Amino acid sequence: MFALSASLLVKEYAVYAKHSGIPEIKTVLGGFIIRRFLGLWTLITKSLGLVLAVASGMWLGKEGPLVHVACCCANLFIKLFPSINNNEARKREVLSAAAASGISVAFGSPIGGVLFSLEQLSYYFPDKTMWQSFVCAMTAAMVLEAFDPFRSGKLVMYQVTYSSVWHGFELVPFVLLGLLGGVYGGLFIKANMWVARWRKSATWLPGPVIQVVAVAILTALLNYPNNYMRAQCSDLVSNLFSECSKLTDDQFGLCKTGAASAGTIILLIFAAVLGFFLAAITFGLQIPAGIILPSMAIGALVGRAIGIIMEIWQHNHPNFIAFRSCEPDVPCITPGTYAIIGAAAALGGVTRMTVSIVVIMFELTGALTYVLPIMVAVMISKWVGDAFSRRGIYESWIHFNEYPYLDNSEEIPIPDIPASQIMTRIEDLVVLTATGHTIASLTAVMEQHPYRGFPVVSDPRDAILLGYISRAELAYILHASTQPPRLLPPETEAFFAHQPLADPRTTLDLRQWMDQTPLTLPRGSRLHLAVSYFQKLGLRYVMFVDRGVLQGLLTKKDVWYVLNGAEETRRTAGRGEPMGGGVARGGGDGEREGLLGVGRGEEEVEVVSPIGDGGSNLL
Repeated sequence: MFALSASLLVKEYAVYAKHSGIPEIKTVLGGFIIRRFLGLWTLITKSLGLVLAVASGMWLGKEGPLVHVACCCANLFIKLFPSINNNEARKREVLSAAAASGISVAFGSPIGGVLFSLEQLSYYFPDKTMWQSFVCAMTAAMVLEAFDPFRSGKLVMYQVTYSSVWHGFELVPFVLLGLLGGVYGGLFIKANMWVARWRKSATWLPGPVIQVVAVAILTALLNYPNNYMRAQCSDLVSNLFSECSKLTDDQFGLCKTGAASAGTIILLIFAAVLGFFLAAITFGLQIPAGIILPSMAIGALVGRAIGIIMEIWQHNHPNFIAFRSCEPDVPCITPGTYAIIGAAAALGGVTRMTVSIVVIMFELTGALTYVLPIMVAVMISKWVGDAFSRRGIYESWIHFNEYPYLDNSEEIPIPDIPASQIMTRIEDLVVLTATGHTIASLTAVMEQHPYRGFPVVSDPRDAILLGYISRAELAYILHASTQPPRLLPPETEAFFAHQPLADPRTTLDLRQWMDQTPLTLPRGSRLHLAVSYFQKLGLRYVMFVDRGVLQGLLTKKDVWYVLNGAEETRRTAGRGEPMGGGVARGGGDGEREGLLGVGRGEEEVEVVSPIGDGGSNLL
């Protein structure tokens, strides 16, 4: 019932509340607007749906979705400050800081939250954003501690401390955990993407709500027989992390006499395998769900099992050469430390993060002595995971959804060809001339073409580039000019160039609404240079000129499709448009019917520069 309620909330009120939201946050911070993704209804639906989804007992977590919730709160708060709301660069700085606060409250890890935002989310992260994120994450952690939601003085349920130290011989099992974490990450991403593609292509499957209910029933049937799977993930992780000498409530019997046995090891590994299967089919359903906590739980189960194996080995063979460094009358092996290193390795394998995971785990345990083993495990986990695929789980979902996200840190092989080979030539572009338009004719052009903007040229014959006007700016001024106090008739002349004889009271001068200095490149520029512009500057389009004459236009989406080898996909997607047929589309049928392969009007998107000022492009 909880899972059904959460799914119905998402379906009826805010479809963007599904999933974790981190792939979309990465894309938004990269300069890609997804309308209604950070709206009020999304915030309400995600908050209520997340409570219900976690309560359902399915293999999902709340940590990742809390980043989306924090960014929704920030976006609503930004609207009170027009100076920030109308500036895309400052807006993205605030969203980066909000993302840091989301991880800060999820893990009680303010420094880890800042590093998470820097390492995983932010496309553009200047020094002042680092400071703003630090203050925001610190404030979030302080407020959470003041509320004390668990009535235990801890910021998260699985916060633990260790009094023991590790021994040199334990580096071998720690390296093994790193290997297993990388294998888990690589296999999980492949399995999850296979399930997502199958779910998308199988037309006979029931609707998304029925799928959620079916997975919830399957989860209940598989969880119930196994004591470890029956509990909430946060309770499970808390007990797996705990040191037996400090554990007061041993609800899983991990510390009782005789618990270190082959039966316990088999149950732990069996729970990890089933958890892998359930998490792979759950992540991607139409329900708020994160992957961070399930990955930590799976890694902790395997880590605890290996810790118990080491404990049994040391207990039965105390004189083995490796165990001679153990102190007498003191437990030599602490299985809980293996659990936390296994959790870190699994999380690193699935997300491909490194520094932020180490810091988050250190802040969770407060054990400075375990930083080195965690670093070793996470490093090896990333290396092994990268051998499977260079993309982490969030990048895989960005690629699956075909968002035009150009990672400025990823080394993408770029074809050594002139950019003019893939740009949209002027013959195929919809352009506006400097004169010869009326309010009615410009309105007709916007109704006929759903593009997000139009280049402006002197006249069709010479085609001297005068500038570029976005759809939002043009629509606003045309609407405002026909309303009081001006009340201009539809046949009013509109122009984009200086007209010395024009009467300003009876004509419409659009020059101030046009970008008169758009970024341009020479026609002969190589694609490598154009891609560098898009990656480093976060552009949404670039125009090509030859001695001032417009030759063509290249959009961020065009570059994304070329670099990801999706030209054929795009050409056969039912649009019938040449590549790059206008600036990044959105809001019209051309966008909804195929650019992202949606077909039901669920995606309304727009590309803006993450470091530029796009005042009219509202989130």
